Amino acid sequence: MVMTSLAPVIAVVGSLNIDLVTYVTRVPSRGETVIGERFQMGFGGKGANQAVMAARLGANVAMVGALGDDVYARMTLDNLAAERVDATHVAHVQGSSGVAPIWVEPDGTNRIIVVPGANDAVDGETTAAAVRSLAAVAVVVGQLEIPQAVTTAAFAAAREVGALTILNPAPAATLRDDLLAVTDWLIPNESELAFLAGIESFDPEDDATLLRYAASVTPRLAVTLGARGAAVVTAAKAVARLPAVHADAVDTAGAGDAFVGAFAFGLASGLDELRAIRLGILCGSDSVTRPGTQSSFASPERAAALLAQARRGTD
Repeated sequence: MVMTSLAPVIAVVGSLNIDLVTYVTRVPSRGETVIGERFQMGFGGKGANQAVMAARLGANVAMVGALGDDVYARMTLDNLAAERVDATHVAHVQGSSGVAPIWVEPDGTNRIIVVPGANDAVDGETTAAAVRSLAAVAVVVGQLEIPQAVTTAAFAAAREVGALTILNPAPAATLRDDLLAVTDWLIPNESELAFLAGIESFDPEDDATLLRYAASVTPRLAVTLGARGAAVVTAAKAVARLPAVHADAVDTAGAGDAFVGAFAFGLASGLDELRAIRLGILCGSDSVTRPGTQSSFASPERAAALLAQARRGTD
């Protein structure tokens, strides 16, 4: 991996997908066919999305994952190179690469089906070795679009080399105890928190649920709340809420990944946790004003302005 000056080093262990996005006036009912307004193919996968956001903020980012032997693999590698994300540790396996068909409604609401493909073939030992090989790696990020055992191995290696670990538990699933044990930060959204906490739904103003769940796990807890911003359980066991930035939403796909990638950059670059969360909110809110996933993320120039804003602690 070619390092850039003193930029922080981040490893993202996770999925690489091609997003197949259809924009519709309304989603079809069971057995119904509707006509879509337009179609867009883009680069995605929660892992790759988070890697791209961190890279646009200026991090040295290594992507650790797997691609298939189809045309999507070459396209994805070219995209990672264009985004200055190191793909040395992206394996190549037989079969299809990951794909994600996405429906987007007029208000920006999205429905996503993830087909893992090669993402299910990521190997834990190889992934752990990749993390150990990265000099000065500060943060390792994971999600749930690859097997949890693989992320556990990567996070254990991160602990060995003194890196922080951030888990975005999406899509929601029961978390392995050994994965939680090597996770420093857990960042679900509202529905994911409800699943993890074993409740039907989560009221964003419900501090008691946040505190109760945070007390039941070892990682620190921060929850993304969409248009309401984010909430974090502080080291003092209190809930701190950071408001959202007003944005006219066009497409919310990828906003959570923009938050996680930016939060990872913030911690890796030495921001305190509240400013790192603020940076996540700024980047996530900015992304919803444009369509697509990675294509909606702030340009490097725009990202630099958002980073300066987060450092000042202003809206």
